[in-house]
Amino acid sequence: MTPTRKKRLAIVLLIVLGVSAATAVAISAMSDSMLYFVSPSDVVAQAEPLDRRIRLGGLVADGSVQRASDSLAVTFAVTDGANQVPVAFTGILPDLFREGQGVIAHGRLDADGVFQADEILARHDETYMPPEVMRALEEAGHPIEASQP
Repeated sequence: MTPTRKKRLAIVLLIVLGVSAATAVAISAMSDSMLYFVSPSDVVAQAEPLDRRIRLGGLVADGSVQRASDSLAVTFAVTDGANQVPVAFTGILPDLFREGQGVIAHGRLDADGVFQADEILARHDETYMPPEVMRALEEAGHPIEASQP
């Protein structure tokens, strides 16, 4: 192999190595930021590991909202009609948050089975239901009262 060919081969190998490293970093960053949607029935079936950040969706169970008198801490239950998951959240809830309404919570399950939410999203109008929540409710056999736009 001539010295010129060796130099070209080294340059091609460096380019391939650089592209491979950039691809590995991009895939790793994307997998860390992806949040999977789970329903309360999935949580009860223990379909998701405890150390994974997830999106929990369903309806806020009637009579489950309890607010702390001295802080912004609130606890409630998310249900899909078949199962419930207790949720703990500290912060300001969306204006549309109330019992019986669709909600999506971002966070992690703790060892006690309580979902520790760091963000709460409520539906934004009277007729909209997030598609993931609607599918989870249909699979659990819960009647759907809201429809998609």
